[in-house]
Amino acid sequence: MRYIIIGAGAVGGAIGGRLAGAGCEVVLVARGAHRAALAEHGLRLKVPDGEWTYLLPVVQEPAELGELRPDDVLLLAVKTQDSEAALAAWGPVPVAGGGTAAERLPVVCAQNGVESQRLALRHFRRVYGVCVWLPATFVEPGVVAAEGAPLTGILHLGRYPHGTDETARLIAADLEKSRFEAPVVPDVTRWQYAKLLGNLANAIEAVSGPLGSEESLAFYGRVRAEGAAVLDAAGVAYASAEEEKEARGDKIQLVEIEGAPRGGGSSWQSLNRGTGTIEADYLNGEIALLGRLHGVPTPLNDLLQRLANGFARELRAAGSLPFDELVRLVDEAVAFVQES
Repeated sequence: MRYIIIGAGAVGGAIGGRLAGAGCEVVLVARGAHRAALAEHGLRLKVPDGEWTYLLPVVQEPAELGELRPDDVLLLAVKTQDSEAALAAWGPVPVAGGGTAAERLPVVCAQNGVESQRLALRHFRRVYGVCVWLPATFVEPGVVAAEGAPLTGILHLGRYPHGTDETARLIAADLEKSRFEAPVVPDVTRWQYAKLLGNLANAIEAVSGPLGSEESLAFYGRVRAEGAAVLDAAGVAYASAEEEKEARGDKIQLVEIEGAPRGGGSSWQSLNRGTGTIEADYLNGEIALLGRLHGVPTPLNDLLQRLANGFARELRAAGSLPFDELVRLVDEAVAFVQES
């Protein structure tokens, strides 16, 4: 199979580079300065065991590839806020032998949250979800770091909305030979919703910096508890913390990589790069949405969604809101809900 990595940033670049390193055929999709650097110098992947450069085909638009192949796999790794545009662009592309990508090819959503695969199912017949446990950093145009060892990541994979098939097993086999663990599961959303609860911390880190103090960890505990209460009210199944801990074990340890400092996770990186957008609508915003649908107040996640979006829109520096100020805003939000 040939893998077309739509969004060759931190996660997409790490997966694409590791697949290429294992001998798989890979095409990268990128834009702007990142695309130019990839085309001129190749993908530089910094990992704990060294630095590798992969000279791979790079495109910005589907037309640059022309007709797709029946054995192509579209791996969607853009941020969720960019999914709709990417799906609309790639779905109508013709496939050799007849039909379009949306009709014939698998699209694999390797992203945070749960919304992209729902968006994909509006366009594509064959949709696969991935629960992404993969620490990675966009270092600079053309350069991506993946800090996990001994495994680069753990990628639970399955059909969406449920089930498994031979395609999932073939993709998993390629990932398994590429420094990933890739369990094929019939209930991938169950793992994704558990990961979503962890990703509720992304907005905290993005606006107020890394979670390290007892106070910040306790605050995240409140945010997570609010999210879990919403999932319970909505009847959404999610893997327990014990299951997640058992699945991860000590398989992924963060290793500091020279020349590639890890400042924070995906949302922090969006602010740090000044992209103007952030994924909070599909993380904290997913909890806010379900809370409104099922009558559960979500003042903490509402506030974090609003703050993160404001930081992105105003190009504010990542981590620049003092934690004490965040706590004050939270207290005000909770009091407002209680008085309403």
